[in-house]
Amino acid sequence: MVHIKAFDAIRPPASQAARVSSPPYDVVSTAEALALAEGNPSSFLHVIRPEIGLPDGTDPYSDAVYGAARAGLDRLLSEGMLRREQTPGIHLYRQVWNGRSQTGLVCCCHVDDYRTDIIRKHEKTRQDKEDDRTRHLLSLDAHTGPVFLAYRNDAELEALIANDQARRPWCHFVTPDGVTHTVWDVADPEPYIALMANVPHAYVADGHHRSASAERAATHLAGQNPSHTGSEEYNWFLSVLFPAESLSVLPYNRVVRDLNGMSTEAFLEALGRCGELVTTDTPEPDRPCTFGVHVDGTWWMLAIDEGSVDWSDSIGSLDVSILQDRVLTPILGIGDPRTDERISFVGGIRGTDELEARVAAGGAAFALHATSMDQLLAVSDDGKCMPPKSTWFEPKLRSGLFVHAMDSASCEHPQPEHVQETTS
Repeated sequence: MVHIKAFDAIRPPASQAARVSSPPYDVVSTAEALALAEGNPSSFLHVIRPEIGLPDGTDPYSDAVYGAARAGLDRLLSEGMLRREQTPGIHLYRQVWNGRSQTGLVCCCHVDDYRTDIIRKHEKTRQDKEDDRTRHLLSLDAHTGPVFLAYRNDAELEALIANDQARRPWCHFVTPDGVTHTVWDVADPEPYIALMANVPHAYVADGHHRSASAERAATHLAGQNPSHTGSEEYNWFLSVLFPAESLSVLPYNRVVRDLNGMSTEAFLEALGRCGELVTTDTPEPDRPCTFGVHVDGTWWMLAIDEGSVDWSDSIGSLDVSILQDRVLTPILGIGDPRTDERISFVGGIRGTDELEARVAAGGAAFALHATSMDQLLAVSDDGKCMPPKSTWFEPKLRSGLFVHAMDSASCEHPQPEHVQETTS
């Protein structure tokens, strides 16, 4: 059963929601964040990308950065651009983009569900990113970005959501990327809490580092609290839970900067031994086991024999695995895609024009068919981890619409200890 709770949301006035909220920290660079926040001191980027207010060259992991994040949050609170609600609530967050709609529950989930695999994962986390997010949480004593979770569709929950969406929304706005964001306050949190208790598992769709860091922060704060019971606010982390069938997954494409010493002709000959290879004017694959390949100014379509794939293998049957195992490793010499500097990854939102630009001076680009939600759930249920950069979820959740206070300001917050790469 999935445990959720209502919480005292820290959020902007409804009229300022569009001005305060921002893209999440991990989809914008420092330069992009600086440009987005220019002329807007109320942007939440001052909290989640605090280096934009510091001198160029500041160490992103320095005390000054985490201090600036806390100062940014405190300033928005003192100026009234963020306010803490006095009544615990659960909220509905709908996003509409490219004709698709997805509505999630904004609430808090318990770290014990994360620890016991009630909340399931499909990616490994990186030590440096986990350390950074943990220190950010402890410095602010708050969760500033929600974990994006999915659950298998539940008819009773969908009926409850539809009923509350008939009410007047709390806020409604459109962002420059064309996404419409609408938030409702639910009439009564208790039915949602009861129905989610019947859902056996939630799945981390996007936010593995945020959820891992929330668990680490809770563990640290529990160690600082001799009266710890497990019910303290720091044991709960900010989440948005979406029905899996409503979610849109985009591909995560690949770029390799050289052809491993081969000529274009030799590379194409090697590809042709992997499957059917033809030139194409439509490089975005429309089915699994097909790959758009851009090399030397031309797009090709590579089709792998589906009969050669073991579909019972939840990892090996992923298109990202098929490409890695049959092309990237044996032909281009890409060993570990997590560490090999010759490979880079491009979210599907950027389109194939970005792939062409990346290899204009040489190398090869690969456009993939998107991993499906069914595949993600299957990998998670098998207790396995997907290859890196297997999914790109769009649209992204806005940061700053909701903040969850951990209410543990009396605890000390030292630098988190060094940890190894982990799957949880």
